[in-house]
Amino acid sequence: MKILIAEDEFTTRMLVQVSLENWGYRVESVADGNEAWSILKQKAAPNIAILDWEMPELNGLEVCRKVKEMGSENPPYIILLTGRDKKKDIVQGFDAGADDYMTKPFNDNELRARVRVAERQVRTQTSLLETVTELKEVLNQLEMIQGGMEVCQSCYKVFSTSDNEWYSIQEVIKDHGDLRFIHTICPDCIQE
Repeated sequence: MKILIAEDEFTTRMLVQVSLENWGYRVESVADGNEAWSILKQKAAPNIAILDWEMPELNGLEVCRKVKEMGSENPPYIILLTGRDKKKDIVQGFDAGADDYMTKPFNDNELRARVRVAERQVRTQTSLLETVTELKEVLNQLEMIQGGMEVCQSCYKVFSTSDNEWYSIQEVIKDHGDLRFIHTICPDCIQE
């Protein structure tokens, strides 16, 4: 799983990166909020982002808000890693769209546990989206069966239920545009 680290302090960024890489994660690291936002708005963005609150350009809260405003079906899981530890800061971080909040200096074991929670959440969300996509496809196929027109697999004539007649597929498409078809065999082709 790929993780983005956005942290302007080099030492902290490297400590987090080395820890994550040692745990088997692929890591992309940047030093400011603009770079983080550029990466997170891409189609193949990392699944998890660890953001510092106070960074040049865009701060961590602004990046959280931008990600939230994207309205993605599967947004990255965001962990704010910051020196701000007041209750109002924590609430502000969650309100901005962060999924988790850690204070600096961080503990390696706690970071690992929180990243594992993030990974489980990302996998669950991805699985749910795949299931929804499959269900939409099944629904689409059911609608096609219920509202489709029968097409002969041999001669490609189309059966019209309105007048119980078979027509050429070209006539039907010309008259009706985008239709859904159900493969069948017309009476003429059955007799052949």
